[in-house]
Amino acid sequence: MDVDRLVHEAWPAYEQQPHDGWVFRCAGGVTKRANSVLATGLPADLPGAIAAAEAFYAQRGLPCVFSVGPGAPAGLDEELERRGYALVDPTLVMSGTPRPATVPAGVRVAERPWREWLETWWAVDGRYGSGLEEATRICAGVPAWYAAYEEGGVPLAVGRGVPQGDTLGIYCMATLPSARRRGLGRAVLRGLVARAGGGPAYLVVTAGNAGAQALYRGEGFEVMGRYHYRVR
Repeated sequence: MDVDRLVHEAWPAYEQQPHDGWVFRCAGGVTKRANSVLATGLPADLPGAIAAAEAFYAQRGLPCVFSVGPGAPAGLDEELERRGYALVDPTLVMSGTPRPATVPAGVRVAERPWREWLETWWAVDGRYGSGLEEATRICAGVPAWYAAYEEGGVPLAVGRGVPQGDTLGIYCMATLPSARRRGLGRAVLRGLVARAGGGPAYLVVTAGNAGAQALYRGEGFEVMGRYHYRVR
């Protein structure tokens, strides 16, 4: 799997500026993934490319962030560290071919996020204050499926599945704290896999989230790559 490309396409920044093989991405500061440099390949002028990235984000009042994944050029990570960029959010990429099944009882799957889905997701993952509008715009950037386990019309656990050719990208997995340890995240995951009809799938999870990693391993996913961010 081309992890850098898949993640870039599944969570698209609505402002993208190419620069010598890199892509400067901006989406109102919401999530580092959509507000970072996709640095794949070695530019002809590495210091010049870094300076151009810093200017791009400075003009938008944002910190300069680099996504350092499998496709990052050799020496970039060390150069950013030398310049004082901090390493943050080490992330695992897990992949597998989970068995397709029927959508579990209680799970709703739709082609657009509805208001309650968004509110549940943002209640768990909304680390960016008033950025829900920007996050919704990112979600709407590509076709996707939105799943939720509901009780009384209230989503308790949610997830997003992005069809990418024969591969399913799984994002936005979130369960309300009061509803955890009930298997609801597993039900949502299975609902997305069922909607996709099987085939290879991948997801990303922070390296420190051991509980989520255990759930995903139980569904047939294993670590196949890593990436992290460098933040000025």
